[in-house]
Amino acid sequence: MPMTEDMSTTASGAPGPSGAPGDPSALFDTLQHQVAVFARRAEQTRLGGVGAVRNSMDRAAYLLLNHLDNEGPMGVKALAASMGIDSSTVTRQVAPLVDGGLVSRTSHPEDGRAVVLQLSALGRNRLEEVRAGRRELLKELTGGWSDGDQEAFCRLLTRFNEEIVARQNRLAQSGAPGTDPAES
Repeated sequence: MPMTEDMSTTASGAPGPSGAPGDPSALFDTLQHQVAVFARRAEQTRLGGVGAVRNSMDRAAYLLLNHLDNEGPMGVKALAASMGIDSSTVTRQVAPLVDGGLVSRTSHPEDGRAVVLQLSALGRNRLEEVRAGRRELLKELTGGWSDGDQEAFCRLLTRFNEEIVARQNRLAQSGAPGTDPAES
């Protein structure tokens, strides 16, 4: 049985019109619904790619490994700050990656009490396997799209994510409740 959304969706998965054409509330109703559907679908598949590596790395592990690959070795506090999460969260999420040999923990060269996290060779290889699987999945999902549509989707999704981060930063600076990374 194919997966469908609730009865208020159209064949394309968009919710049916809830207002007059051009009604901003109808647009944002559709947008919030599609974001929710996207979040659920992404979690269901974990955008895990295709083939042997399908559904093989959870979001937290992927983001931590990706960050260490892009930014290089760093301490727990620096990693937490750069990812906008609490140090205790990083410590908890990194532990299984260290146990699995994907991340190595070493002493800081200048302060032996501090820990430096680094992507291991195994972690780099595993991350590239997952990235390759995810690239193949995204090529499959958007294969019927024009190059322009693929580029526009990437650009707009990047912009959307950047706006979420900017909003979180603004709220955190204002001291709004629920925006302190230490609370996550």
